[in-house]
Amino acid sequence: MKKFDFSINGNKYHVHIKDIDDNIASVEVNGTPYSVELEQEVRKVKTPKLVRQEVKPKPGEGHIVKKPSTGDHQVLAPLPGSIFKMLTKVGDEVKKGDTLLIMEAMKMENNVMADKDGTVKEVKVKEGDSVLQSDVLIVLE
Repeated sequence: MKKFDFSINGNKYHVHIKDIDDNIASVEVNGTPYSVELEQEVRKVKTPKLVRQEVKPKPGEGHIVKKPSTGDHQVLAPLPGSIFKMLTKVGDEVKKGDTLLIMEAMKMENNVMADKDGTVKEVKVKEGDSVLQSDVLIVLE
């Protein structure tokens, strides 16, 4: 806890106060442990001790359930922002690298491009929508 160096009548003492529990202090003087009773008023701790019950997992909790793949490809938001302009609609054919929409994030316009070739199956957002990172924007077949 705390370490002190004392010099009394020319003798050097290295005192290490390890723990204070109520009015009993555990100290070590020059490597020798002592239990010392304090005669001063014991301060009460104002902070209550938090005692929590053990959390028991619910049945099935913590198990990853694998979802079957539908063969569709999801285009996700690269970062949080808002949809500035939609450039595609359902049924449009897109090639890898085509710009699907423009989103505004951090006061900049960012192009969201197709990762692969496909047809736009579903559009999950519209102009003006706010999105978070990894939100699904468009689903490609």
